[in-house]
Amino acid sequence: MAERKICVVTGTRADYGLLYWLMKEIESDPALRLQLIVTGAHLEPRFGHTVDVIEADGFAIDARVPIDLSDDSPQGITAATGRALSGIGAAVESLAPEIIVLLGDRYEILAAATAAMLQRIPIAHLHGGEVTEGALDDSMRHAITKMSQWHFAAAEPYRQRIIQMGEAPERVFTVGAPGLDHLVRTPLMGTDEIKAELNINPAHPYFLITHHPTTLGDEDATQEIIALLAALDCFPEHSLVFTGVNADAGHDTIAQTIHEYVLHNNKRARLFSSLGQRRYLSAMQNAAAVIGNSSSGILEAPSCNVPTVNIGLRQKGRLRAETILDCDAVTSDIQRAILQATDPAFMASRSNAILPYGKPGASNRIKEILKACDASGLRRKVFYDLPSTRTTP
Repeated sequence: MAERKICVVTGTRADYGLLYWLMKEIESDPALRLQLIVTGAHLEPRFGHTVDVIEADGFAIDARVPIDLSDDSPQGITAATGRALSGIGAAVESLAPEIIVLLGDRYEILAAATAAMLQRIPIAHLHGGEVTEGALDDSMRHAITKMSQWHFAAAEPYRQRIIQMGEAPERVFTVGAPGLDHLVRTPLMGTDEIKAELNINPAHPYFLITHHPTTLGDEDATQEIIALLAALDCFPEHSLVFTGVNADAGHDTIAQTIHEYVLHNNKRARLFSSLGQRRYLSAMQNAAAVIGNSSSGILEAPSCNVPTVNIGLRQKGRLRAETILDCDAVTSDIQRAILQATDPAFMASRSNAILPYGKPGASNRIKEILKACDASGLRRKVFYDLPSTRTTP
């Protein structure tokens, strides 16, 4: 029997980290053949050129699709999406996979889904059904869902939402969040080791900070990051570890403001365009708090038993553990949330907090389903009506 070719597309350090163990599962199964398309921020030096990390991890890259992210305006992102559609479309035609695997909700992933759909290649979609009301990603995620044949939801409410969108229940699976697999499969560093790795004061606690543009709404990106930095100034006893801004529209102003702040606070602040998955999760596991608006503060930080200060609207709508503190993007509110997060009584009172994204093991569960599923006859999709809305023809 021929190997089943499964193509994975990755465009950012974030989705690569979540896909890593699924890719390892596919790669190690003799019945499957991993194909890999790398695009987006991975190929840009200003975002850490993280394609080098992928290669260092031992993965063979079948196609590189540069899309030029030098212009962070809405029109610039629109043009980059067009380049992604054309380039990924050509790569998919050449590789001819049986299934294409996509994760999440970004514009380069929307382009990949469009290319696969137009070439009639079935799509397996991870992390569908979620809601992020403060980001354009919300609409793109749902659009990808409607182009996909298999759905791997991180929590049961998300599975129900995918079905509500007309997807057949027998092809919608609750598997948990694949990013949690790192917590049991990736050897993480202890406190002293990660502090030495990050070159921060070994005697001080530290915050791990990642803040991206809020791409929907009227929020001013400059004012948001200024408010966050002013709040951090109120905690001089903590070191600050910043990770790079993603490639959404409006990222330049945030990145430049953080860069200048770190230059003027170089005794306690560090900035990394990308830490890589092992260093990032090690930094998270040993942090006093995770601060910003990254999805990792929602998905992984609670499983590390680390409090999250989630700022603004970007992640509004996602399921939350009780270890997450939401606040407005104003200095006083951020400061209040950080004070609460760093109070030992806060985490002590949440020692039995429910983790909505399940337990590690999602990557193997997804791989086994992809290995066994029937990929024939799925190009013609039928809209699944909920029982209460069905009508007799």
